[in-house]
Amino acid sequence: MRMLLSAFISLLIFTACRKEDKVTTDSSVKLQFSADTILFDTIFTSVGSTSRRLKVYNRNKNAVRISRIELSGLNTSSYQININGQGDNFANDIEIAGKDSINIFVKVLINPGRENLPFIVSDSIKFLTNGNTQTVQLKAYGQNAVFYKDETLTGNVIWTNEKPYVIYNSLLIAENSKVTIQKGARIYFHKGSKLLVAGTLQSKGKEKENVYFSGDRLEAVYKDEPGQWEGIHFLRSSRDNLIDFTTIKNALAGIRVDSLSNNSNPKLIINGSVIQNMEVAGLVMYNAEVAAFNNLIHNCGQFLVYGVLGGKYNFKQNTFAGMNYNFNRQNPAVYFADYYQSGNSSQTSALQLNLSNNIIWGSNENELVLDKKSTLPFLVSVQKNLLKTKNESFLSGGNILNVDPLFRDPQKENYELNVTSPAINTGLNLMSDPYWVSFLTRDIKYKQRIFPSELGCYEVD
Repeated sequence: MRMLLSAFISLLIFTACRKEDKVTTDSSVKLQFSADTILFDTIFTSVGSTSRRLKVYNRNKNAVRISRIELSGLNTSSYQININGQGDNFANDIEIAGKDSINIFVKVLINPGRENLPFIVSDSIKFLTNGNTQTVQLKAYGQNAVFYKDETLTGNVIWTNEKPYVIYNSLLIAENSKVTIQKGARIYFHKGSKLLVAGTLQSKGKEKENVYFSGDRLEAVYKDEPGQWEGIHFLRSSRDNLIDFTTIKNALAGIRVDSLSNNSNPKLIINGSVIQNMEVAGLVMYNAEVAAFNNLIHNCGQFLVYGVLGGKYNFKQNTFAGMNYNFNRQNPAVYFADYYQSGNSSQTSALQLNLSNNIIWGSNENELVLDKKSTLPFLVSVQKNLLKTKNESFLSGGNILNVDPLFRDPQKENYELNVTSPAINTGLNLMSDPYWVSFLTRDIKYKQRIFPSELGCYEVD
């Protein structure tokens, strides 16, 4: 019994004296952190960010007692911290066992202010250990914004470039109402949100001052992440819509139009714009009427342009680049059909299509497919384009087939043309085109277009 008792006591003493449980008072001991600065990219005022995690490491063999952890700003801070599950902005006597760590979660909430331009909100977390003070910086870029959540806009509304606009869930432009967006304006969408247009949308950007549509996660990791919001949907009653010098990115489908025009103008004109990083498609059309000039559409999951159930389409001087760097796309970059299959039922409608001076290129063998299924009119003109296709019938329109357009640096999203490109000085003269004065005199960078022009949206210096 004495031997057993002695062994038990020895075990207790050994267990109690493990090095990882012995608290050191050495003043030279330092904590280590997963980051010396916790950075929050643009956080909109009155919108709490997602939390960031800070990991605090004790690399020493003995335990460490942190006398105090606190936000420097305490209750006046725009930040909140959660230490080991405790939601206070400070904590005392926090122990970390030897070779162990703890988590601190940091959240920021930027209150509304007067500034229209981005501003920086800073604070820090202080750690006092054995008489030493260590600090981790907190920085957030905040900005006032105009918020919409499940709202309907009526009348004539103007969006300026003074503050960004943030849309939650959905925003509807009512029938017979109009929203005009000024150059340089920024419109951000929360996850799964969309813009519905029953009236009129006029997005009026300028070269170097594009209107900008994207998701509201502005951290670098989300820069090119597709599917962050649903897109812009032009409804049956909408009319006289314009997307001019506008960037639309990171949605499910950038633009959807699902009806013909209800007046003498196209339902939608898109000019000088960039549509990119869409999970499904850049431009989706169901028996619609759309005119597109000088646009760049690239890097989309299934289609760059998808037009089915017929419709009226006028596409000139566009670059459609399906290089598939980020998607395993199996479909053609540009697809038009006079039918639409839904389940066991199929619908057909006449197709009227004009493709002139475009570049349609990508990693698949057939990047342009025109699919005719009905006996309805199929009025197609395909002239003076550079095409990636196995369909040799397109040679009859003076098109260039299967010759690399020699983009400058497509992996870096630069689709301008090298000076040796076969697309230089081969364009159809469009000076008699009805849209010549309005849209076709200049390219996407607002360079003067001189015929014979380059194919695609970029003129070469």
